[in-house]
Amino acid sequence: MPMTRLVEFLKANGVPHQVIPHRLAFTARTVAGAAHIPGREMAKTVVVDLDGQHVLAVVPADRKVDLERLRLATGAYYADLAEEWELAHDFPGCEPGTLPPFGDLFGLEVYVEPHLAEDAEIAFSAGNHREVVRMAYQDFERLAHPTLVPM
Repeated sequence: MPMTRLVEFLKANGVPHQVIPHRLAFTARTVAGAAHIPGREMAKTVVVDLDGQHVLAVVPADRKVDLERLRLATGAYYADLAEEWELAHDFPGCEPGTLPPFGDLFGLEVYVEPHLAEDAEIAFSAGNHREVVRMAYQDFERLAHPTLVPM
């Protein structure tokens, strides 16, 4: 079952979405393949430490976050991937590595690679290693208020 807070958030905002079950998968690329979603539509959410503040960086599954480009675009002095041990208590209801890209659920800013905005739909982990949520990118943008940053 998708993360409860995510489902409640989407329902409360009247967002049509589809939950797609798939075989157990741990990387964004293998999740995309298991869920039969093109890598350019499958979003990978990464927690980044920008000057001591966590933010969500969202890129296509087939790409890596370019920390230097993100740092420069945000004017940060320092950018690095957050450590797994830092995240365990900050994201209740989510299995490690399965964060949905909604910063409002966690009190974080969201930065999105512009290539994801070019597609009509976006898909992302549902908070576990066996389900993906697919929805209109327009609805994602309305709810997440992301800043588009090439990374």
